[in-house]
Formats: sequence, structure tokens, C-alpha cells
Amino acid sequence: MFKVDFAKAYDTVSWSFLDYMLDRMGFCLKWRKWINACNQSATISILINGSPSKKFAPTRGLRQGDPLAPLLFNIVAEGLNGMMRTALTKGLYSSYLVGKQKVPVNILQYADDTVFVGEAVWDNVIVMKAMLRGFEMASGLKINFSKSSVGIFGDDINWVHDAALFLKCRHMETPFQYLGIPIGAKPSSCLVWEPLIKKFESKLSKWNQKFLSMAGKVTLINSVLTALPIYLLSFFKIPQKVVRKVTSLQRNFLWGGVSRS
Repeated sequence: MFKVDFAKAYDTVSWSFLDYMLDRMGFCLKWRKWINACNQSATISILINGSPSKKFAPTRGLRQGDPLAPLLFNIVAEGLNGMMRTALTKGLYSSYLVGKQKVPVNILQYADDTVFVGEAVWDNVIVMKAMLRGFEMASGLKINFSKSSVGIFGDDINWVHDAALFLKCRHMETPFQYLGIPIGAKPSSCLVWEPLIKKFESKLSKWNQKFLSMAGKVTLINSVLTALPIYLLSFFKIPQKVVRKVTSLQRNFLWGGVSRS
């Protein structure tokens, strides 16, 4: 597994590559002109010793905070997925086969969170680095290899060490976080559920129960606390000891068993 870290992802996107991807994905010329006009209409001013400089127009990048920017970034990131499909078609990359159905998995993408998955062979490492370098030159996005990490689920530590030296990246420590989920951890492990407990305690510490009615407490529990574990529960079965701990925190808050400030 190779977890990719993009350096200042939104700030370095090439507008020409974005227009190329829009064209490849079937957007008409009129729509592409609208997108280019939105990008080129931005101006930037920099504070120098507390005083704003003259405004200037950027030549690349997407505006953070713009509701359109994440969608445009996804279109740019699709270029890397297209390179992977080409590598698979030409037999240059070996996917990892998951489960009894042998489902091939090779790349996982969610916005700028990207993880490569494949067999632990040198051909995969070489092809993956070539794809990333090519994607850098085409899209303008820069891969921060010093913050990226490579790992293997197995015992061949020497192979991982050599791969990390070749990619100039770090060793991946397991479990690692991907989209808020600890990958490589047992569902019953404290590493999975301890952050959830801390979230509960953090929320409760901010609510002063002395000034809340019983109805207000019930509303906060039902609308806020009950929703916190939903994401984790969509992946893992919650252990009974965690259920008892979470239930205890809610009961103490509801009935005033623990003083919170």
C-alpha cells in the first residue's frame, strides 16, 4: 500500500489540464469556457507588513472555499485513475485481489486522499512512481514523497525498506488513518474506538448541564451524541464494552451523575 500526500493540492492545479479533463469527460465547449472564466476572474492580494499589495491574477490553482472547487479537483484527480486503467489494460500493474470473489483493487481515491493498492512486486513500484511523475507534469499537482508512506501486510520488512528508499518516502505504520477509518486495526481494538469515546467526552465537557432542561439534554443526546458513531458503525461492529461506556456517558449527562463545566 502506498499512501500519497499531495503538496498544496488546490493551489497548484493546472488550468490547461483541467480543461483537457473536462473535454475528455464530455463537457461541451461552452461549459468549459464558463469554467475558465470562473478561474480567470479571481484576483489575489498579499499582506506585506500588514499592508495589502496590489492585486494580481493567478495562473493556476482552484479557489478554496468555492463550492465548485472540490468538484473540479475531482475531475483533475480522475486523470490519475485514467492512467491506472491504462496501466492495467497494458498489463503493467498487478492489482490486489480481495475476498472470495477475487475483486481487483488498485487505487482508492477520495478528493486528494489517494492510496495505491497492489501486489508487493517491484514492477508495481516502478510503474506507480512513473505514473505519479507523469501525473505531476501534466496536472501541476506535486507529490510530497517525504510525507507519503509505503507499507506491506506481511513479514518482508527488507522489501518495504528498499521500496521506501526507491520512492524516497516513509515507512507506513499500521494501523493508519484513511478517511477517518483506522486501516489494519482489529474492530475490537482500543485504537478504533478510543477516538469516539474522546469525541463524546469532548462534546459533553462543552455542555453545561446546570443550565439545560431535561428536554434540552434529551435533544442534544438524540441529535448530536447518537450521530457520532454512525460513520464507524458503517464499517465495524461495536464491542459491548464500548456500548456500555458510551451509554454510561449519556446517562451521566442526562441525570447529572457527573459534573461538567
